[in-house]
Amino acid sequence: MTQPPLSAAQPKTLYAKLVDSHTVSRIDDSTVLLYCDIHFANEYTSPQAFSGVRERGLSVPVPDAHLCVVDHIIPTHDENPRRIYDADSLRQALNLKKNCEDFGIEAFYGPESPYQGVEHVVMEEQGLVRPGMVVICGDSHTTTHGALGALAFGIGTSEIEHILATQTLVYRLASTMRIRITGVMPGGVSAKDLVLEILRRISARGALGAVVEYCGPVVDALSVEERMVLCNLTVEAGARGALIAPDEKSYKWVEDHALTLSDDEARAMREYGRGLFSDPDAVFDREFEIDAGGLEPMVTWGTSPDQCVPVSAVVPDPDSFADPIARQAAARAQKYQDLPAGTPMQGLAIQHVFIGSCTNARLCDLQQAAEVLRGRRVAPGVRAQVMPGSMTVRRHAEAMGLDKIFKEAGFEWRMSGCSLCLAMNDDILEPGVRCASTTNRNFEGRQGRGSHTHLVSPRMAAAAAVAGCITDWRKLVKGE
Repeated sequence: MTQPPLSAAQPKTLYAKLVDSHTVSRIDDSTVLLYCDIHFANEYTSPQAFSGVRERGLSVPVPDAHLCVVDHIIPTHDENPRRIYDADSLRQALNLKKNCEDFGIEAFYGPESPYQGVEHVVMEEQGLVRPGMVVICGDSHTTTHGALGALAFGIGTSEIEHILATQTLVYRLASTMRIRITGVMPGGVSAKDLVLEILRRISARGALGAVVEYCGPVVDALSVEERMVLCNLTVEAGARGALIAPDEKSYKWVEDHALTLSDDEARAMREYGRGLFSDPDAVFDREFEIDAGGLEPMVTWGTSPDQCVPVSAVVPDPDSFADPIARQAAARAQKYQDLPAGTPMQGLAIQHVFIGSCTNARLCDLQQAAEVLRGRRVAPGVRAQVMPGSMTVRRHAEAMGLDKIFKEAGFEWRMSGCSLCLAMNDDILEPGVRCASTTNRNFEGRQGRGSHTHLVSPRMAAAAAVAGCITDWRKLVKGE
């Protein structure tokens, strides 16, 4: 249930502090008018919002608080420098460019921009997200940016229109949930494995309507990029947001990426960040704890990210689920995926591998995959693609020679875009094709009608490409 308003004397959660500091006015006990520090938009979810502002004769009063990027519909073929070559997609890209010009928004990263990329990757690498901000985008995986201590969440088109015109949002307060992660993660497992295990344990409805705050020694030890993976996938548990209190890693990330940040601004950011934590006696609506000590590389078997198991396990029996909704969902997922209960995940043949998306396409992800691929080749009958999260990531990867490793292994080295994460351009799987993917959703038809998606980490995807089947990457590199 929604937390009641808190007085200044009461202990507060980090979430409550962020909401209070951005509340322009209180509408009622559960709704506030929230100021939004920064909004970013893509060519797919923003056109109607811009049209609404234009039709009402309004302006965008804070144009430098908005960034627009073409990422959803853009093809990623490396051999086509024009990037967009079909009329409908080009129309969407040009429409976004015109909207930016009409409303004075200078930060537009179109098809030819050297800074184009997947919006959630671009925002972070530009240093535009800072601790304590409210960050908005018309995309559910905006929760990614909670990794830096920002309240970040996705919104709908009508809400985008409101933000463009007023820089505020009518916001219904969320419930709160804290997930404490203890222990020490074993070597060879990743943040992707960790968050898939969390989803498996709490379910796709486990954080429904809540803003989740992560804490504990494991979270403290994660890099900022790993925290982004954790926050990115939290929305798949029904969460309205994900938060990690900022620390030295967070400030250093911003300072390293926000190249125009002055010394005074950096000091002010750090000073402000000192108060961005949940008070010791703050009360959460729900709490959950997980020991990450026994974690293994994970792989999804179903059509929801929470339908996953360790790579050493088998597809579970639907009757093993006590919850009738989960039991029914498991039966349906197994039918769609053509995976009977008891099927071992290790050794499951795949025909496609995709490394990309706002979840796992940063430079560190490509480095991890390349470590597995170095000196190895993609198995016969497997098509493998890698899509850097931004053109900046692509340039850095090429400067390190990672592109050569991928190409020599038999991967297609692509340009940046959402690509096969949601099959909105010409990157689409054929019916029946089974894909090991570093993306965030394995819904029915997500990568193409009748296709089968298995979510994995970058190292697991690389290993699957080499083996031609789902396999524990640790065994592959050891030659087992």
